Amino acid sequence: MDWRTKLLNPAPQARRDYRSLATPVYRGSTVLFDKQAAVSDDWQQAENGYTYGLYGTPTTLELAARISAMESARYTFIVPGGQAAIALVYMAYCKAGSHALVPFTAYGPNREMAEGLLRGFGVEVEPYDAMAGAEIEKLIRPETTLIWCESPGSVTMEVQDVPAIVKAAHAHGVAVALDNTYAAGVLFDAFTHQVDVSVQALTKYIGGHSDLLLGSVSVRDDKAYEAMGPVYRQLGLAVSPDDCSLALRGLQTLPVRLAQLETSTLQVARWLADQPQIETVLHPAMPSCPGHEFWQRDFTGSASVFSFIFKEAITAAQTEQFLESLTLFGIGMSWGGINSLAVVYPDIDRPDKDYGGRLVRLNIGLESPDDLIDDLQRAIAGISPA
Repeated sequence: MDWRTKLLNPAPQARRDYRSLATPVYRGSTVLFDKQAAVSDDWQQAENGYTYGLYGTPTTLELAARISAMESARYTFIVPGGQAAIALVYMAYCKAGSHALVPFTAYGPNREMAEGLLRGFGVEVEPYDAMAGAEIEKLIRPETTLIWCESPGSVTMEVQDVPAIVKAAHAHGVAVALDNTYAAGVLFDAFTHQVDVSVQALTKYIGGHSDLLLGSVSVRDDKAYEAMGPVYRQLGLAVSPDDCSLALRGLQTLPVRLAQLETSTLQVARWLADQPQIETVLHPAMPSCPGHEFWQRDFTGSASVFSFIFKEAITAAQTEQFLESLTLFGIGMSWGGINSLAVVYPDIDRPDKDYGGRLVRLNIGLESPDDLIDDLQRAIAGISPA
């Protein structure tokens, strides 16, 4: 055999009895079959075997299986990011003429997709008050096919009465999808509360180190699985096995990170609540947060992200000055990683509310909470007089 041919031979040459604590990273698009009769293009690889790298390699399916087990889901689809997860859910449940509901407090790009791409496809997505609870039934129409929840809400942290929304939705045959990223799929048990689809941006707590982009869509039952799968195939939502490997590693430290993040974040939030310059702290575990009673009832813990609002005596310019005076907090939009972040939302859109550029969102990382408090204290003390 020519040496060139030898180099291209895909058959393994080394021993195959190697065992490791780490899941191997399988890269590849082409899948080899033993016989022509076995050749297929089937997205149901977990049941029917591997067919094409687009639907995942063993690394991808291992991540999917572990998240599915963690959330007690029927199945989990791994997608390129949180926004891709949101798109997959919309496309699976909505078509031209459909009506969907999304809370005002949802992740901004979710609402952008609703008002942009989906509107162009003839889908009407109506925003609703995150605190509607059972009253959401009044918004359900014959053409309603999907209700989104996001609890706590993005930035303003409203905790929703998800069980009441699910009960109202299911009474009309409407599916409920939950952005469960804040809870990392574990602090709120979506499927015990009969949510149909649980979405996560694995970029956040599962990855945990601000170095990957992935999303997951976990489904409760066969009905949701069959609605999601064909759309997943048609959208071509391929993911990197290298990113999946990082997410698998992140899962191993998720429990200890979540525990430390909760402790540190509560210490910082409670300190802020005692500062005379602060009007309100929006942390789900604190009574000042809208829907705190639902957090007490439904959640098993809290996470690293929360917001606070300066009093009206502090201007938007002073709030920005505060932000830029911080030294341990990076200015950044994301959260869930090991580094602390801060960002101001000067133009956040909430009905009948104007925060006047005084709303700040924090992500507390794994730094010493005492050091973070010292940093916040210096920045607050350094705010120039108006």
